[in-house]
Amino acid sequence: MDNNNLETIVFGGGCFWCVESCFNMLKGVKSAISGYSGGHKDNPTYQEVCTGETGHAEVVEITYDPAIISYEQLMDVFFFLHDPTQLNRQGNDIGTQYRSVIYYKDDAEKQRAELALRTSEESGRWTGKYVTEFAPFEKFWAAEQYHQGYYNENPTQPYCSAVVGPKIQKFKKHFGELGMLNAD
Repeated sequence: MDNNNLETIVFGGGCFWCVESCFNMLKGVKSAISGYSGGHKDNPTYQEVCTGETGHAEVVEITYDPAIISYEQLMDVFFFLHDPTQLNRQGNDIGTQYRSVIYYKDDAEKQRAELALRTSEESGRWTGKYVTEFAPFEKFWAAEQYHQGYYNENPTQPYCSAVVGPKIQKFKKHFGELGMLNAD
């Protein structure tokens, strides 16, 4: 991986434990870090974000090598991992902190994200109108350390067993067949 040419993208697709776990398995992804974006409070805590009063979404900051994995491939994974037709929720996780959102750094990246959304909509993967929000990137706040790699450290925790684990298995099957996963 060429550390001089790494790029980042920040988006939210429900619980960050699910999203972060999967993206860290992809070839070309250097890191996927759970955190918060889009709100009005500096250094928010998980407890504050869970109230829905900070305006933040649970997000993941992906650092990747575009020579190995493209922006478009990352967007395909993003739209695979969550249901972008659910407003302010994913399954039983309800609240604005679980919204589907893509934070873009400039107009060119916004256009790429909008094209990825249209491509996903046209694929028919999800039925219904997409409600994914597009917002200018302002700040990413890393979540507390215990959230980083949470599933790997807690696979038998009830939420992980019931929600994260099955999502990871579906992800591995689909993207493993496409050869996009790391061998380890």
